[in-house]
Amino acid sequence: MADRRKRSAEYQLAPEGAEASGVKRQRSPTSSRENSGGSNDGDHEHSSAAAGGRGGGRRLWVKERDHEWWDRMSSPACPEDEFRRAFRMSRATFEAVCEELGAAVAKEDTMLRAAIPVRQRVAVCIWRLATGEPLRLVSKRFGLGISTCHKLVLEVCAAIKAVLMPKAVQWPEAPADVAAQFEAASGIANVVGSMYTTHIPIIAPKANVAAYYNRRHTERNQKTSYSITVQGVVDAAGAFTDVCIGWPGSMSDADVLDRSALYAQRGAAGRLQGQWVVGGAGYPLMDWLLVPYTHQNMTFQKQILSSSGKQMF
Repeated sequence: MADRRKRSAEYQLAPEGAEASGVKRQRSPTSSRENSGGSNDGDHEHSSAAAGGRGGGRRLWVKERDHEWWDRMSSPACPEDEFRRAFRMSRATFEAVCEELGAAVAKEDTMLRAAIPVRQRVAVCIWRLATGEPLRLVSKRFGLGISTCHKLVLEVCAAIKAVLMPKAVQWPEAPADVAAQFEAASGIANVVGSMYTTHIPIIAPKANVAAYYNRRHTERNQKTSYSITVQGVVDAAGAFTDVCIGWPGSMSDADVLDRSALYAQRGAAGRLQGQWVVGGAGYPLMDWLLVPYTHQNMTFQKQILSSSGKQMF
């Protein structure tokens, strides 16, 4: 009985301001969740504690985390080349992205905690996308909870799609200028874009797993592979002018094209008359889509045309 009372006393709540003289402070269920990085809005606390309960009898403790790496990288004293190596972009570009996304990703401070600043929110997402570093390591690097980092990546990606993509990914307003650049590089006239479909490896999904099975990657790597597709069109400078993302990896290039907005809104709608998009052998030949010759014993002119087309994607 005495031992039981002793163990119970070890977890007795200490009043606010009491010294830790052998008395342990009880952790509330809410505090446990916050220490793991979860919260109502995904923000991790910057303060060390917040008072709770009437009379100050309880205190809500927040786990302190190390922000040293991010404090150094976000400092104006951080060398430009180091920042560029870390985030795959210049500091000026990073600040411009933060300015564009600020209204979409910013959160307000609450009585219990200060919101994570916009620059740190954007940095977590860009670092994760640029490096592919596991969230466990991203969490340590930025001094945030794992679940918080995961939520930040999703939120910032959604903001990029909603805010930046309509501004950054646009069909050329002056196709004649783009065609002149392509012709100077390849000798083929009236080309306004170069198209390619690539695959992004993913973990096998729980639903409809067969649709995402990537046979080509599996055979090449001797390891079962799953993916989603990214169909992109770029101009002569390599800037994206159209993208179609997310179709399952088992689909062919032609199937992805058939389901894309490029085909529905431009190709099939006749908005590319007199213009060409150059693609690989996986695409079908269309009145607006040039693809390489695939048969053997080509004439010299056809060999030159195929070779010139391949230089553009």
